[in-house]
Amino acid sequence: MQLVLASHNAGKLAELSALLGEVGIEVLPQSHFGIDEIEETGLSFVENALLKARHAARISALPALADDSGLCVDALGGAPGLYSARYAGDDGDDQANILKLLDALAEVTDEHRGAHFHCTLALLQHPDDPAPLICEGRWHGRILHEIRGEGGFGYDPVFLDPASGQSAAELSREEKAAVSHRGQALRQLLGALSKHPL
Repeated sequence: MQLVLASHNAGKLAELSALLGEVGIEVLPQSHFGIDEIEETGLSFVENALLKARHAARISALPALADDSGLCVDALGGAPGLYSARYAGDDGDDQANILKLLDALAEVTDEHRGAHFHCTLALLQHPDDPAPLICEGRWHGRILHEIRGEGGFGYDPVFLDPASGQSAAELSREEKAAVSHRGQALRQLLGALSKHPL
């Protein structure tokens, strides 16, 4: 079984390919089909995920999976939220995004540095699928004062997982998948697919 992932994010591709590969689903990046990023004009993670999945399904003629996710920081009113990847500019530079976030929280004490990662997965059988499968997950933690760890991607080096006491970038891929927002959403997706295969 093949599906197209409506993303150019190498980190997301690696995480989703590994987990979906375990159940016999081959995940192909949209770049394989020459699909460009679509403008994310939605006002929610769900809307953006659907926009991306419909676009990829239309061009590839395959079922399409889109992941729209971001970091929501309490002290910043939920920012960077939908704009997490572009927080410091349109080029999606992880390091620049992290530095901007740490600067914005420079005067904020630990007890007010609560945050969560949010993930919405949208799976469409075809571009006009009227009943897309929507799965969501949230990973609660807080923002560290400095970068810790070498793994992961995005804001992982400054996101503290309270259960382990480690940053998301210090967790192994398996440890992260067990607790993360994307891991939660993906387990929902796998459960749904086990009952209603593609």
